[in-house]
Amino acid sequence: VQLQASGGGLVQAGGSLRLSCVASGRTFSTYFMGWFRQAPGKEREFVAAINWSGDNTYYADSVKGRFLISKGNAKNMVYLQMNSLNAEDTAVYYCAADYRRVPQVGSGSWGQGTQVTVSS
Repeated sequence: VQLQASGGGLVQAGGSLRLSCVASGRTFSTYFMGWFRQAPGKEREFVAAINWSGDNTYYADSVKGRFLISKGNAKNMVYLQMNSLNAEDTAVYYCAADYRRVPQVGSGSWGQGTQVTVSS
């Protein structure tokens, strides 16, 4: 599975951004897709994930109520709508996919990162 993420940028605190990721190659209905992020000097951390059909979603506590993960009409697209952004959300965001489970660091397929910078 190949993943291509886009949509990062610079935004003021309290603002919103939407990230997009498209999967290509061998994609199956049992794949989960998700987002991770890595801030400078910190470990890569889970942000959100969604199953292939879009019925089930998973969020890190730090983003619940502010971020929304969703699938496009084409199931190989996944979006991350990020609202009420703050400086702690500044990081490189990565799209990930894995077979039959929520993606985890060190396994599955990963796209290139997209930088999100929140100015205070």
